[in-house]
Amino acid sequence: MELELKGKVAIVTGGGWGMGKATVSGFANEGVRVVIVDFDEGRGNAALKEMKEKGGEVLFAKVDVANWEMVKQAVATTLERFGQIDILVNNAGAWQTEFFVKQKREDWFFQVDVCFYGTLNFIKAVIDHMISRKTGSIINVASDAARIGEPNQPIYSGAKGAVVAFSKALAKEVGTHGIRVNVVCPSLTVGERRSEMVEKMKQENPEKYAEYEDQMKKALRLYPLRKFGRPEDVANMIIFLASDLRAGHITGQTISINGGYCMV
Repeated sequence: MELELKGKVAIVTGGGWGMGKATVSGFANEGVRVVIVDFDEGRGNAALKEMKEKGGEVLFAKVDVANWEMVKQAVATTLERFGQIDILVNNAGAWQTEFFVKQKREDWFFQVDVCFYGTLNFIKAVIDHMISRKTGSIINVASDAARIGEPNQPIYSGAKGAVVAFSKALAKEVGTHGIRVNVVCPSLTVGERRSEMVEKMKQENPEKYAEYEDQMKKALRLYPLRKFGRPEDVANMIIFLASDLRAGHITGQTISINGGYCMV
């Protein structure tokens, strides 16, 4: 399917691994020039090297998305190098698996800072530029936890829920400037990082691995398609939403990519 994305410029936060890396790769395959934003320098540079070897035109920027000065610098560097920003994907996330009654107040801040304020920071840094050009596509990655709530991820659910509500409001505000804002919500997604973690667990703690496998079999029953998502499944929707040609009349929407786990 022709998407007419060639020559456009995208920023992808959390672009060094998982769904972010899959999105970077998909964009690069479409001829998009991509800035990989990640706080982990090793991970970001590894993704950069991989994309360059495939012929992609990419940059890496080490950024803590919760740090306003670093965000502004990354946007300035993008504009200096490429001269424009057409697409912003806010994919960076942070979570803790623990019940709210067991959490301390200090456990909240990192999740809210990365998931919500990180999204606000990057949008604030690019929005005037997009308005001046009368074009832009912003895709925020939330979670089905934002749509239905997950009891062992209460702060993450709340922070991602804030992203969903904010995105709807922003879509109404900037639509007249030709800017589209949408949200993609994954459920359990199995990528390279999780696979490595599971393999390590299998080698080092067979008992814990057996318990994990049993939990995954039970979880799989909640997915009508009887499979967990892959990073590429989410990336495919992000790339589609970035296309003005194919998704130019879609804005303010929250779309789940989840094998049927959550039907809202």
